[in-house]
Amino acid sequence: MPNYTLTYSEGVQGFPSFYSFQPDWMIGMNQYFYTFKGGNLWRHNTNPVRNNFYGVDYPSTITSVFNDSPLENKLFKTLNLESDASWEATLLTDIQNTGYIDDLWFEKKEGEWFAFVRSDGPTGANTVESEWELRSLNGISQSLNVGGPSTAYVIDFDLAINIGSIVSVGDYLYFSLPPTYSTPVFAGAIINVNVNKPSGINQIVIDGTVTGATNPIPIPNAYIMYIKNPIAESHGLLGHYCQFTLELPIGKAQNPSELFAVRSDTMKSFP
Repeated sequence: MPNYTLTYSEGVQGFPSFYSFQPDWMIGMNQYFYTFKGGNLWRHNTNPVRNNFYGVDYPSTITSVFNDSPLENKLFKTLNLESDASWEATLLTDIQNTGYIDDLWFEKKEGEWFAFVRSDGPTGANTVESEWELRSLNGISQSLNVGGPSTAYVIDFDLAINIGSIVSVGDYLYFSLPPTYSTPVFAGAIINVNVNKPSGINQIVIDGTVTGATNPIPIPNAYIMYIKNPIAESHGLLGHYCQFTLELPIGKAQNPSELFAVRSDTMKSFP
């Protein structure tokens, strides 16, 4: 946990701000604020460069929370900044802690900045138990046959099985083994979906050489499932509330910037 200098505000009767500088001593005199650091004397609020303390640049950060209708489970889909600059955003909820928006992903429309929430959550071999509960995870069926080279491993399904149109290249494929079918294992990334039932073709092809993949699938009757790429797909962030942290990165934070309001477009989740 980093150390900060805490400030008190008479106006709000509280401690609203944390500063990155850590002085050896501080004093106010003649309407100026002075600090001592490393044997040097510094006068604050006179340098036109913002967030530069003792010759080091720092970012600006703000943390707050969306908590409307706290008893309803919601999907937080977007972030809208009423600001003269775009900020980086990190979001977490009581269910997920993987939301992220880079400052370069925002688009300026009518004087405001808009972006949809991406998930930088665990994928592939790193997927955690909480991700299995999300609606972006879908099961297909037991496989009929499996085989082929690791770079193009083929999983065949019975012709009566509908693979579905939601499956797409780039999704992550998992399997679980009988008799319990209880522990999903990462098999690889989907590189092709071939469905031509009149010709007897109903299969998915994966690349089993991606990092963390377990290939080959050891038996033909494994249960097959897949999860969407969380960065490419805009599912939003699921939770009752959403805590967000905005950061104005180094470079931007050294110039004056104003942030007036932050809001998110949400929708009620209907599981």
